Amino acid sequence: QLSGKWFLVGMASHCSYLAEHSHQLEATMVTMTILDGQSLAISTFRKLDRMCWEIRQHYLPAQGPGRFLLKGERDCSKVDMVVGEADPSSFVILYYQKGRNISVKLYGRTSLVSDAVVDKFEQRVRAVGLSEDVTYYFPTYGGWHTVLRETRV
Repeated sequence: QLSGKWFLVGMASHCSYLAEHSHQLEATMVTMTILDGQSLAISTFRKLDRMCWEIRQHYLPAQGPGRFLLKGERDCSKVDMVVGEADPSSFVILYYQKGRNISVKLYGRTSLVSDAVVDKFEQRVRAVGLSEDVTYYFPTYGGWHTVLRETRV
């Protein structure tokens, strides 16, 4: 149900890099693919220095439905991901936990989602102890697809 193209709409996190560079956020798209009926491959496409970059991650199934694990080279670098709420036709809210740090991401099938979906996202953000001070919304313009269009001309 999560397979296909998604746009990163919003993110809540105490990530210091995100806080320092929030003024430089770019439209970001991901493609999710269910592999072997269980694991999840996520390809993130984003623009950086006028180039399109693809970041590939492979999440393994974890205990219970909607739970995945991204293994790192060390135990401290593993990331747990949980599907919080989803309407596969319009949005998905994902929780990520690395150590004690939790972040919440909102993805939409389009770069714009309804106010009701944004409200759900903000409720989930507050429920894990994050605030609007660490909630960021991504622009709907100027993303990797702009770079691709420019290079084809």
